[in-house]
Amino acid sequence: MGFCSHHGRGRIVQVGSQYLYKDLIQQVKQLQCKYPYLDVLEIGRSVMGKPIHCLRLGTGPRAIHMNASVHANEWITSPLLLRFVEEIAASSAVATERWSREACFWLKEVTLWAVPMANPDGVNLSQEGVTSAHVNADELINWNKGNMDFSRWKANIHGVDLNDQFPAYWEEERQRRGVHMPASQDYGGTAPLTEPEAKALAELTRWENFELALSLHTQGKEIYWNYRDLEPFDSQQLAHRFAYASGYRAVKLTGSDAGYKDWFIKEFRRPGFTIEAGEGVNPLPPAEFESIYAEVSELLAEAMRT
Repeated sequence: MGFCSHHGRGRIVQVGSQYLYKDLIQQVKQLQCKYPYLDVLEIGRSVMGKPIHCLRLGTGPRAIHMNASVHANEWITSPLLLRFVEEIAASSAVATERWSREACFWLKEVTLWAVPMANPDGVNLSQEGVTSAHVNADELINWNKGNMDFSRWKANIHGVDLNDQFPAYWEEERQRRGVHMPASQDYGGTAPLTEPEAKALAELTRWENFELALSLHTQGKEIYWNYRDLEPFDSQQLAHRFAYASGYRAVKLTGSDAGYKDWFIKEFRRPGFTIEAGEGVNPLPPAEFESIYAEVSELLAEAMRT
């Protein structure tokens, strides 16, 4: 790895005015350096060839999955999830950290598989706009209706909304959306799992047989826990535990298909959740990171206790 620069007791995972793919990579490397038992795996590559990383922490028999930044302009979820991984790693190593009394037990019982940035191309586009790296620059501007401001962009670099890409009544969602060409959001592609980012999440999920899955989005301070009455009986109870821990609302959602959570519930009949972190208009301002983390981290910790 080379030279490690440690940050004392301060946290490695911080957010400036932006949070780009390069920031994630830099912080992941620093975390690997500081916590050698944190495994970093490549589960696939984005359309533009960026490695999509999964962080594995713990050795327990129960596998739990968390992902973030499926939607590009919800990029604040990436440092939220990465900070949570960092705090568990720190708590398992130092007796005076936030979850020190629990973390070692968690990591013996659970293996956490966290994908902090599922849509790296989109995350960069939503913050930087079109750059020389984009070979499809003209198409992107056209799909964004001529607007050079990409801050509301949710899709990947193909103009496909990754949370409309999963094989859970995909056709119904496509008809409901009524979007039949690439766009900043709501276009589900020509078929399920055509996009490498969605395919990487699906393949990881099938391979590792997760007991529980959470997908971090923004915004609304809500927890979606059901899907077409296919969820197991304890999903609602878990959602209310998460709500109690975070102050968020557990919501029974209807009229939505083809999302990661929907597919996880349909495919495995196990508890799956979409967490809508924070409140306001996407993208949420970086200045709110710490206050949002205070809420979300309690929810994620509760998931580790399940």
